[in-house]
Amino acid sequence: MKFIILTLFKEMYESFLNNSIMKRAISKGLIEIKLVNIRDYTKDKYHRVDTPPIGGGAGLILKCQPIYDALMDNITSNTYKIILTPRGKTFNQEKALELSKKEEILIMCGHYEGYDERIYKYFDEEVSIGDFILTGGETASFCLIDSISRLIKGVISDESLDEESFTNSLLEYPQYTEPYDFNGDLVPDILYSGNHKEIQKYRQYQRLILTKKLRPDLYSNYQLTKEDLKILKERENISQSKKELEAIKKAHKFIKNN
Repeated sequence: MKFIILTLFKEMYESFLNNSIMKRAISKGLIEIKLVNIRDYTKDKYHRVDTPPIGGGAGLILKCQPIYDALMDNITSNTYKIILTPRGKTFNQEKALELSKKEEILIMCGHYEGYDERIYKYFDEEVSIGDFILTGGETASFCLIDSISRLIKGVISDESLDEESFTNSLLEYPQYTEPYDFNGDLVPDILYSGNHKEIQKYRQYQRLILTKKLRPDLYSNYQLTKEDLKILKERENISQSKKELEAIKKAHKFIKNN
């Protein structure tokens, strides 16, 4: 996967691209990042890329010419072109998965009070990361690059992706570490049982109830499976199923208060 970033502030990417998962993905050749300074393409004798809006108004507007020339000089027929803007469709995990299948993505990072309206038609899609205002598109582009990259095979393990938040429109189940008892809060006994089928059922139930409680918007769009309905019915009148209780009983010998 190749990312081409059109930006006025290339230096903002230094730390982001040289740490942790992104650094490893780049070193393995799984991800390629090309940073393009829009200012290098301006024909203005003062090297300006922005100007006050025609008709008056606050702030400065990015001009068409440097963006267009930077765009045309850095794309191929396979490049999918994204322009970051508050009016774009809100980015989500489904969109990240869709974009992870692209060969090459160009991301245009806005600044100041926005773009000359005539530049939008040269992009394939307008994208926003949420209903709030940022100083510039660079930090928004971090979100897209990170979320798309981690879905590319080999960047992180497949197992890590299987039950993350927003996979199948559900939040991730709760996770725990030692000690078993922390200030009176106990790790659920079922997790010590070694019964992977019952642990999986417990975790799926937690995903369902957490999503319903914390993100009802996601839950309302989720299609309950036959297994989901069975899990919910088992717990409708009792907090734990018979099989889970049996698994917990076996787990007690593995629980250590440390």
